[in-house]
Amino acid sequence: MTSSFLPFALPDIGEEEIAEVVASLRSGWVTTGTKTKQFEADFAAFLGGEVEAVAVNSATAGLHLGLEALGIGQGDQVITTTHTFTATAEVIRYLGAEPVFVDVDPETLCIDVDAVERSITSRSRAIIPVHFAGRSAAMPQLLALAQKHNLKVMEDAAHALPATCSGQMIGSLLSDVTVFSFYANKTITTGEGGMLVTRNPELAQRARVMRLHGINRDSFDRFTSMAASWYYEIVAPGFKYNMTDIAASLGIHQLKKAHLFQQKRAYLVSLYDQALSDLPVVLPPHAAHGDLHAWHLYVIQLMDSVAIERDTFIDKMFDQGIGCSVHYIPLHLQPYWRDTFALTPEMFPASQAIYERSVTLPLYTRMTESDVTRVAQTVREVLL
Repeated sequence: MTSSFLPFALPDIGEEEIAEVVASLRSGWVTTGTKTKQFEADFAAFLGGEVEAVAVNSATAGLHLGLEALGIGQGDQVITTTHTFTATAEVIRYLGAEPVFVDVDPETLCIDVDAVERSITSRSRAIIPVHFAGRSAAMPQLLALAQKHNLKVMEDAAHALPATCSGQMIGSLLSDVTVFSFYANKTITTGEGGMLVTRNPELAQRARVMRLHGINRDSFDRFTSMAASWYYEIVAPGFKYNMTDIAASLGIHQLKKAHLFQQKRAYLVSLYDQALSDLPVVLPPHAAHGDLHAWHLYVIQLMDSVAIERDTFIDKMFDQGIGCSVHYIPLHLQPYWRDTFALTPEMFPASQAIYERSVTLPLYTRMTESDVTRVAQTVREVLL
């Protein structure tokens, strides 16, 4: 292996974030408090559209809280895509509901709207579209379909900040709930963390209560009030999903850079597109005309004419000091989902084909032009 390894992803943390974290540590309050509330307010303002934002310790937590607040429960069916990370589906099982998996559109790599419609039954209660790699799913069609069949919509927007759909930022659409991720490799990061967003104040309040054990008062209010602050009530059997002020301190400043980060990612994508355009690979789909792609991931697909196997390709890239990944190993191939729901590759031909050919190349804001050139040149050498 070469001595200089280029990782698949790295966070972009500046002095502002470090100073805010230090200020939180010195404040004596490090769990959910004023920094978290500021991050929530800033995030809602960033999205616009009169939304409320609820900070949580992961996008998985946000997805779970969202479905719970929507009343999803035992015997309900929730439609989602097989081409996603397991968190999208596992939260459905947390509530005793049944995931119904559908294929993706091979052009966008996002959930296939026609497949969703074919899967609707009398037990269907919700749809979870996934904005894959930072490109918006076909939300106008999905929302119209949901309205027609009286279904709830919760967007898995883990990849999608600050993507847009039909000119509106993801998170400000008419979905019931949208959930973002701030994991270490996402477009902005809090180390671990997520944000649930909704226009519905009742859903937001339910999520706030359930994120901290079902307690009707948060700990900051109880421990900083001059009144008799020790008293609280458990109004529901909740969870432990709150975001800390330390994490929120990162988010406050990461959010300010979200558009600059997107611009840098888009620039790197343009370099990749140019450098790889003559190779036997399918380049990733761009956003619809007039919309913004968040470019969380840069996923290429090896064409059938390529002699080398996908796994061998990744191994050879790694040998040359280039970190790559695969997004995703579809859920229909994962033992739990495959065996529990009798899933086969033939049921999801688009996702299966994409999986077998896909490689995710490094893409992060700390990359330089020379880094992209190095990756592209290595791809060329390995393929040819």
